[in-house]
Amino acid sequence: MSATENKELLRRIFAALDEGDGRPFVEAMDDRFRWTITGSSRWSRTWDGKMAVLGELFPALRARIDGRIRTTAHRFVAEGDLVVVEARGSNRTRDGKRYDNAYCYVFRVAGGKLLELTEYMDTELAGSALGDPP
Repeated sequence: MSATENKELLRRIFAALDEGDGRPFVEAMDDRFRWTITGSSRWSRTWDGKMAVLGELFPALRARIDGRIRTTAHRFVAEGDLVVVEARGSNRTRDGKRYDNAYCYVFRVAGGKLLELTEYMDTELAGSALGDPP
């Protein structure tokens, strides 16, 4: 796929995420999908494989976020197999705290599937609003 097609795939995914619908995101993940949260916080680590993301990371987030997780993208930049997405969350924790983190996501896409995601965010905010991961 071209950089333009890769960017359009991410635009569609984030249009759904803005509505709290994560299905297109999950459906686009390759089985080998790898998600890395950068930094040195307790949330910083790498999940190898779609099943690790679905079985470990997503349940940890859903346990802390009240309702559907919403993320709104503001900018997409694509070159080759990489798409960079700037976004902001609009969420509340189950104990009532706002969790509106700012994100820079770097996706690697091949054949219409998401292979890799490197996430840059305010890890201090994640720790203070979400607490420690399980």
